[in-house]
Amino acid sequence: MTVRAWALIEDGSVAKAHDARLVAPWWSFTKTVLAAAALALVRDGLIGLDAPVRTRPYSLRHLLQHRSGLANYGLLLAYHEAVERGDDPWPVSTLIERLDGDRLRYPVGAGWEYSNIGYLVVGQVIEALTGEDLDAALKRLVLRPLGIDSARLARAREDLDLVAMGSAQGYHPGWVYHGLLVGSVEDAALLLDRLMTGDLLPPALRRVMLTPFVLPGPIRGRPWAVPGYGLGLMTGETRGGLRVAGHTGGGPGSTIAVYWDLNEGSDRTAAYFVTSEDQTPTEEGAFALLRG
Repeated sequence: MTVRAWALIEDGSVAKAHDARLVAPWWSFTKTVLAAAALALVRDGLIGLDAPVRTRPYSLRHLLQHRSGLANYGLLLAYHEAVERGDDPWPVSTLIERLDGDRLRYPVGAGWEYSNIGYLVVGQVIEALTGEDLDAALKRLVLRPLGIDSARLARAREDLDLVAMGSAQGYHPGWVYHGLLVGSVEDAALLLDRLMTGDLLPPALRRVMLTPFVLPGPIRGRPWAVPGYGLGLMTGETRGGLRVAGHTGGGPGSTIAVYWDLNEGSDRTAAYFVTSEDQTPTEEGAFALLRG
């Protein structure tokens, strides 16, 4: 049976919801939280947005916008085969070796390629600068300041025992190398709403976060007319005329879409979760909530 859960936030409060307390994997919505944490470190002067990271040619901005030249392990067949078999995750060193993950696929800033490896590096930078493990750092920098109580990083199979995993029972969250946050669907919507409208980040950093690198569109089979990517945010225009910012995430057994309405005069944020690996109806569900 397909499970669906959603929440619509209007003017900072839950206006509409269905099973919104359901705890779900946030998949790549985790990237938005990682980006917020990294930008909090920029806010605090601990790292420059455009300074080289670890003596490499790319900067934090490049990593957050998928313009570093680093590859994406989602294209590695052996990765998907190992996940499907139910194997334990490879050590990071094995992943990098099998992917040739240190080799840049294009000159820094000269292209765009979605890269989970890039966000793995972002997580490592956050840990190095804070001296905390990633779960503790995300809670201190983002989750607690935004009043998000249900979210946590899943590290082991048993961490997903009470999470809505659909057909992916027994999945090991370590296969998400940048970290897999799990939390309620309602909290996903509230987090994005408070991030976009609150004072966690100064206005200048929020503007930078929302400024997209515009990608070729429309996306065939998806509700995107003019897609783009900011810093940890998918942002652009939908086929229905909405301007949105947020993130879609998907993995074995489920998808989630969490978006803030950028249209003038609107104060709406929606999260929509489905135990299906097809991202299109999940995005369409979130966008329908925003349209009202």
